Amino acid sequence: MIEVTCNDRLGKKVNVKCEPDDTIGDFKKLLAAQIGTSPEKIILKKWYTTFKDHITLGDYEIGNGSSIEL
Repeated sequence: MIEVTCNDRLGKKVNVKCEPDDTIGDFKKLLAAQIGTSPEKIILKKWYTTFKDHITLGDYEIGNGSSIEL
């Protein structure tokens, strides 16, 4: 299990627990359940990289303690 922090840049941070072999689409569903938004509306980025739904967190080198922007 890893814990990833999601920052919406409006002052709200959410910690999501997931597995490194989960896809970004699976991660969006877990995040959506915590923040109350539909997963289709969530766009995850880190700097200028927009994450694609079919690639795993491990492939993007997202590990325990990583931070992602909404």
